[in-house]
Amino acid sequence: MRPDDWYLTEDVDEFLARAGDFLRSRPALHTTALTTFEKLRTGGAVADAGETPLFGRLERSGEVSAVFYRFTRRNLLSVTPLDPEQADGLADRLADLGHRFPGVSAEHGTATAFADAWQRRTGATPAFRTAINLYRLGTLTPPQPVPEGRGRPVGEDEHEHLMQWCRELAKDLKEDVTINADTWAGTRFGEKRYTYWETPDGTPVSMAGVNPMVAGHVRVDPVYTPAHLRGHGYAGAVTVEVGRAALTAGATDVVLYADPANPTSNALYRRIGYRKIADWGVYDFA
Repeated sequence: MRPDDWYLTEDVDEFLARAGDFLRSRPALHTTALTTFEKLRTGGAVADAGETPLFGRLERSGEVSAVFYRFTRRNLLSVTPLDPEQADGLADRLADLGHRFPGVSAEHGTATAFADAWQRRTGATPAFRTAINLYRLGTLTPPQPVPEGRGRPVGEDEHEHLMQWCRELAKDLKEDVTINADTWAGTRFGEKRYTYWETPDGTPVSMAGVNPMVAGHVRVDPVYTPAHLRGHGYAGAVTVEVGRAALTAGATDVVLYADPANPTSNALYRRIGYRKIADWGVYDFA
């Protein structure tokens, strides 16, 4: 694959006009790109003012087969799946133009191939940071027994409680983020719709969020149960609740990410009908 088969632009409208159909062709696999660009389209901030974004597509004979994007110089390079030859071509193209990146996030084989090519091309040493599993819902299978209670939308008067749970989750995940009424809209939690699972007395015991539907797909994120309430099936119940609601609303794909280091959550998602479709990987470049 020739490096000049990669077409680069700083214009998001031009990029989406050429690459939008490709991203929508495999919504489950392209979930992060689709939700990121949807947030941008609807006025959400994904980059700092004054930053120059960078977008690219791999195109030959008018057919797009891969894309990448980066919104700020601090962002990782995000890439759709590539084979090793394509990863080499992308590394050559970006290095020739003098671009530099703090790391790469992609399907695991793609991330590894690009990290190796980038090291050969620039001398930057890649360090593997994290892995994550991407699941797609097959046949929704409610857990048995279903815990007592019901799922319901989070009310506007519960926003402070919701933010507190998101702060607790961010702390568990070691995410460096400030979550309050002023910053909420700019966090990864802000654009989602949330559902609580509540016990018969009305006490919330677990939550799940979903991204807005785009290209017929919905991503479930986050799922959280406070530590002292775990082990009762609440997370499974609320995850089934939002998955069922997404399908009822017309979603053709329902996806979620899971930490492979957490066997409990991975086993739960498989039990309720999710099937792994990709391993994701992140490398930092020293």
